[in-house]
Amino acid sequence: MAEIVILLAIEKIGTALANGAANQASMLFVKYGTQLVELQRGMDCVVRELHLMHDFLCQMDIRNRNKQAHESWLEEVRKVAHLMEDMVDEYLYLVGREHDMGCCFYLKKGFKKPRFLISLNQIAVKVKEIEKDLLHLSETKNRWVHVDDVDTSSSNYIVKRSQELAETSRLIDDEDLVGVDENREKLEKCLAGDDLQCSVVALLGMGGLGKTTLAANVYNKARAKLQCHAWVSISQVYSREDVLRNITKELFKDNSSVLSSMVGMDIMSLKEMLKKFLEQRKYLIILDDVWTPEVFDDLSSMLIQSSKGSRLIITTREARVAAFASQGCILTLEPLSVDNTWSLFCKKAFPRDTNHACPAELKPLSEEIAKKCKGLPLVIVLVGSLLRVREKTVEEWREISAQLSWELINNAMLDQIRNVLHLSFIYLPTQLKSCFLYCSLFPEDYLFRRKQLIRLWIAEGFIEERGENTLEEVAECYLRELVNRNMLQLIERNTFGRMRRFRMHDILRDLAADLCKKNCFGVTYQDICGGSLKMGGRRLVLHKLKKGTLQSISGIHQLRTMITLEDSISSFTLLVQLCKESRYMTVLELCSLAVDKIPNAIGDLFNLRHLGLRDTKVKMLPKSIEKLSNLLTLDLGRCDIHVLPCGIMKLNKLRHLFAEKIVGWREFKCGSGMCIPNGHGNLINLQTLQALEVHDESARHLGELKQLRSLRLWNVKGAYCGDISKSLVQMQYLSYLSMSASDEDEVLFLNVCLPNLLKLSLRGRLTEEALDESPLFQTVGAQNLCELDLFWSQLRENPLPSLSRLSNLMRLQFTRAYNGEQLTFLTGWFPKLKILVLRDLLNLNRLEIQQLRCHGQPEKNILNQPQQHDGDPTWH
Repeated sequence: MAEIVILLAIEKIGTALANGAANQASMLFVKYGTQLVELQRGMDCVVRELHLMHDFLCQMDIRNRNKQAHESWLEEVRKVAHLMEDMVDEYLYLVGREHDMGCCFYLKKGFKKPRFLISLNQIAVKVKEIEKDLLHLSETKNRWVHVDDVDTSSSNYIVKRSQELAETSRLIDDEDLVGVDENREKLEKCLAGDDLQCSVVALLGMGGLGKTTLAANVYNKARAKLQCHAWVSISQVYSREDVLRNITKELFKDNSSVLSSMVGMDIMSLKEMLKKFLEQRKYLIILDDVWTPEVFDDLSSMLIQSSKGSRLIITTREARVAAFASQGCILTLEPLSVDNTWSLFCKKAFPRDTNHACPAELKPLSEEIAKKCKGLPLVIVLVGSLLRVREKTVEEWREISAQLSWELINNAMLDQIRNVLHLSFIYLPTQLKSCFLYCSLFPEDYLFRRKQLIRLWIAEGFIEERGENTLEEVAECYLRELVNRNMLQLIERNTFGRMRRFRMHDILRDLAADLCKKNCFGVTYQDICGGSLKMGGRRLVLHKLKKGTLQSISGIHQLRTMITLEDSISSFTLLVQLCKESRYMTVLELCSLAVDKIPNAIGDLFNLRHLGLRDTKVKMLPKSIEKLSNLLTLDLGRCDIHVLPCGIMKLNKLRHLFAEKIVGWREFKCGSGMCIPNGHGNLINLQTLQALEVHDESARHLGELKQLRSLRLWNVKGAYCGDISKSLVQMQYLSYLSMSASDEDEVLFLNVCLPNLLKLSLRGRLTEEALDESPLFQTVGAQNLCELDLFWSQLRENPLPSLSRLSNLMRLQFTRAYNGEQLTFLTGWFPKLKILVLRDLLNLNRLEIQQLRCHGQPEKNILNQPQQHDGDPTWH
């Protein structure tokens, strides 16, 4: 865990050393260049020592967790890494500020020694102290923190632990296999197929779902019918030679001469021998717990060449590994249903009772406990076994139910749960560990939105740069990786298949939240009384405090992130204190708080990268907002702010600006944006602008925002469309565009090609000529358009013949967009359409749909059934 903190410090020091900040300052203050270079050298020494500590901790983490000496040493390492992170942030801010202001400022003031140099000297002194602390920690480690004498390589330890877990899973009785009939039948069907080529079957799912148990159950029955068979546990640390020798031992366990000759074989001879042997036989081989695609790719040339109807089963937590399975042979295991959870729970908790019946007085509490197991068979079995030896009293079971999360983390009888899930965490890359732990700070069953989560990760500094990809694109790769590793559950995709919403499994969350608390990563307060809170980390998330006012936060000076979720607290009076004392605050998310004023002191939060004021009652931003030079996201959605201060244009690192107020989509004038001062060209990194109140000047200069990906415009007049079209041409990355006219009679017409546009929403009058002439409705001008929403278009002629050229459309919505009486969808139009919404087409009396073909689905007819939507007819 400490390696996460160290990596963040390393990356920040790398930024300080790589971006030439010291060189910039040296040019401004030539006389003091030596001190700056010395400071840079000090940072370089620190980062080298931190690199070594990081590598050491990555090896040590599993074997030495929960050892007191190791934990005490780690705590000191974390403190030093946190301090170094603070110093680097201070350094980058000072150098960046002085570079912007220039030395002329100091000449005018007549300073003999600039405050800048005084501050840098103070930082240099602290960096020297950190160097000494790191040296002392290294010496302390050698004296007190010892590596285990047995199995000194962490890979040996991990292999041993993985094999122990696998062996335990293989020995689970048939009676514990509840709710697996369907998957067992599918697996047996895959094994019994007529295909003579070697088929690969993958069992995919998070740890604890019973993949190994199911595979073992089928393997034990099927192996008697096959010429040869083998079961091999792969584990996280893969050794080709170990795997090949284990397969050989399994296949030739009754042939002592082969086993003897195998001892002296090199790996190539061993591989050739196995390949020749398997080519001539029908076999079943289980590769249990495969963690990386490289492992399977390495073994595949030897294992899948048979043409005798052989079968290979792999169990894995990784979707990328499961992708090697033969077509139709991926079995994704899901948590047990409520009924199956209850059945398995009763079998383990009440094994001696008739039909495993739960006593009536314990049933409500038993159902509550079973529900908390969240359908994971491993958890259900072990929790049930724990309760089997407890007194069967209401008081005892109420105590267990109330502290089940604590039991999962601390009870020795449930150690196997922790081991299974902890292994998944340990083998995450360090960057992904930070992202994963961050998710555990949010409440149970919290639904994460992709874009929201990515913005927070970037603000926290978790995302590393990769080539020419944006940080947002890299963060999405991180998110995909966590889903593929079954560390996050994908709940919903958007219309064109992109990941949209996610959830963290509650058992995983409990274990991760404990890691966060123990390692000062962050804490969550939920369903507790307000008053005073004790900080136990750098990040604080508040959710549903029972009493209104939060009076104080101890340790507020170390706070870097504060997030309040909806309905967290009714009164918040600590904002001024936060701004003054939480000097290194990075994320300040105050969604839905009863805050009506932002103190001027917020400008002192020089490290602030995310400021969220959505759904607050703030009416004005202070002038000091212009000092937030590191701000990446400013969320003012549904605030009472109508005009942004001029200083907002100085925030040239700003990437996402939300400044929109929606009051409901039922009326034409359903929302508004904000007026933004002139000077768009300074916002060179802006990717999201939602939304802008357009006027003549802003329409002309909109094209200066060349990095925009998402844009919403309100109050658009027909006269602005020419300038807007010219501006949009400059936005080569634009993927989402929404435009709302100033009134129902304003005609919207955009004469522009936007080849990367995926979503288009137009609220205002369109003409039939616009559909025929605007490149946006042509194949060439919007060849990638997937979603089209038209509101109040007032079209009199059927628009579908013109729109049918948009062959990639997956969603089409008309709301008061067509005044005609009939709409006809002809065969072949919109071949990829998934969602069709026709709402408030008041004159429509006939809808004819001729065999729309849904992408990836069999051809089907959609009946023209009207539905009610808020009292108005809606067609789907």
